[in-house]
Amino acid sequence: MYKSAKCVTPIRKDTSLYNVSLEETMELRKSQVAMPVFLAIMSLMVSQVVFAEKDSGSMSPHDRALAEMQALKASLVRRNLPALVSPPPTPPQAVPGPRVYQVISYGADPTGKLDSTDAILKAMEEAFDGPNHGVLMQGINDLGGARIDLQGGSYLISRPLRFPSAGAGNLLISGGTLRASNDFPVDRYLIELKDESSKLQYIFEYITLRDLLIDCNYRGGAIAVINSLRTSIDNCYITRFGDTNGILVKSGHETYIRNSFLGQHITAGGDRGERSFSGTAINLMGNDNAVTDTVIFSARIGVMVSGQANLLSGVHCYNKATGFGGTGIYLRLPGLTQNRIVNSYLDYTGIVAEDPVQLQISGTFFLGDAFILLKSIAGYIRGVSIVDNMFSGSGHGVQIVQLDQRNTAFDDVGQVVVDRNSVNGMVEKSTVARGSVDGNGTSWTVDFNPVLLFPDLINHVQYTLVASEAGVFPLHALRNVSDNRVVVETNAPVTGTVYVTVNQGV
Repeated sequence: MYKSAKCVTPIRKDTSLYNVSLEETMELRKSQVAMPVFLAIMSLMVSQVVFAEKDSGSMSPHDRALAEMQALKASLVRRNLPALVSPPPTPPQAVPGPRVYQVISYGADPTGKLDSTDAILKAMEEAFDGPNHGVLMQGINDLGGARIDLQGGSYLISRPLRFPSAGAGNLLISGGTLRASNDFPVDRYLIELKDESSKLQYIFEYITLRDLLIDCNYRGGAIAVINSLRTSIDNCYITRFGDTNGILVKSGHETYIRNSFLGQHITAGGDRGERSFSGTAINLMGNDNAVTDTVIFSARIGVMVSGQANLLSGVHCYNKATGFGGTGIYLRLPGLTQNRIVNSYLDYTGIVAEDPVQLQISGTFFLGDAFILLKSIAGYIRGVSIVDNMFSGSGHGVQIVQLDQRNTAFDDVGQVVVDRNSVNGMVEKSTVARGSVDGNGTSWTVDFNPVLLFPDLINHVQYTLVASEAGVFPLHALRNVSDNRVVVETNAPVTGTVYVTVNQGV
């Protein structure tokens, strides 16, 4: 027997359904809106007819209930009904994007093989001449946050990068590497914020240099900030500067250097060539600047300060060791220091301060016999606080704080406090000392020379005589405090102990 085969017709998708024109789409949307509108109108008409009959008084109780249900349905439809006439959509407004000057589009070579100086200078010139957004300080145009983008490239630079003239602010240069060519001038900087011809007090304001590696090729320096206001140098790696400065800050106001790394030679300590390190990593020749969370890993001087009211915080110096002639932080502003060094780390290299006045050094760690040297130029030292630091040495008898009085003695001393420092493997020095001596006689002497910082200087003494013999009440007096020795005498022999506290800094 043969079974009849069923004829199965294959189902084919109608591709025309997927090729709907814009007009058909609009008609479909109109029908989707028209249906609920039609239902709402019909409900309204029914409710009006029903209530017209109700008003005529001819409705039965059943019809009245039905009318109330129709009215409720009509109200629900009206509540969920979209607006019959929708306002036309507002056309999107063109929003201008940020002004970003990408140096590659100006012809810069991101491989570092060709000289990119002219291309980057062209981008800086166009950024400088871009639209202004008002004025910052007088004479400084607000560039509205324009950005010069190095686009992650490495660029060869043969002469300084600087704006065409003074008078710009609110601009960022970021995101790449700058390398000095072999013929870069040895007395210049790869980036210069300067204009010798300008008469403005501040020539640039709020310029930010961020995420840059600057390789000076042992020629000049990396960055010069002169007569500028509120400049930021953030997350930069500066290396191979010559016998000059890695960063120079001169005059101006409030340059902030943070989260950065500076070293003349790329090393991580213990370099065989450390004795030959030269140059200065950061030179602050202005007021109100700050260096924070920054590492200086090679240079003869880590930070040179010759301006007032500067703050160094979280600075780690392991540049040229003091034993090789290096200095971590050098304060060269005799009589007008007014600087603070806090929460930092001096690693085998110390601090030198000339005639310090109003200087604070606190919360700082000194490793490898690193110490603080107070150097007399005219004999002034006032308002100095060296407290709550940690010193760790090799046990070779190095004093934590030392005086250099070869030029002249410190003869104007006041409000100096060296105290509460933690010392291990070094010799503690302080302006506050405590001591005691036991004896049986009429004279007790306590020698504070091993502890006190200044020679032959005791400004304040407190002492107590405790007699160990019952019923004895001797007369006693302070006789002498010269040469940092305290002498107490009694009118009669007595067995007892003398406790003494002295202070040099009052």
